Amino acid sequence: AFERRKYMNVVVQRARHPQLREYIHSAVSGLVPFVQKGLVERVAVIFYNTDDIPIERFIFKLTVNQSFGSNVEESDLEFSLRSFLIKLSVSQTLTTVLPRDCRWEITAYFRKLPEVSASKDAEMWIPTDTKQWQQPPLITPIKSMNSEPLGLQLYLEHPSPSELLSG
Repeated sequence: AFERRKYMNVVVQRARHPQLREYIHSAVSGLVPFVQKGLVERVAVIFYNTDDIPIERFIFKLTVNQSFGSNVEESDLEFSLRSFLIKLSVSQTLTTVLPRDCRWEITAYFRKLPEVSASKDAEMWIPTDTKQWQQPPLITPIKSMNSEPLGLQLYLEHPSPSELLSG
């Protein structure tokens, strides 16, 4: 489903299927205005089992310094993001083998909901009521970066062992 491509001089995985590629692109580009305004707290890629219970979550926690405005040195930000992408590509050993019949989604957690009337982009996002784990998850930190104005942390969440036994 994925192929190796270069992005910002780093080898990354890119979806081969045009509709999957479009879904990922539209989800990410649809978040950009909200990230720029500092409304997005976290973005998660969540994998679910057939009972719609999360079995693994990649969490991207974002902080955006609004005082920078458009005075961002793109080369500095690109350098930090490149190191982030490299770490992401080698984090595969931290993941579990996912069942063939699992599904996944991209979920954004907002600090506050955007005004629907103020932005057509807000209409793309649908509030969800996903099942959660009953116990706190096991958290594995993967990468953290702070390159003003963007701070980014990536960590992996798995259900706790007691959750796996009860589920």
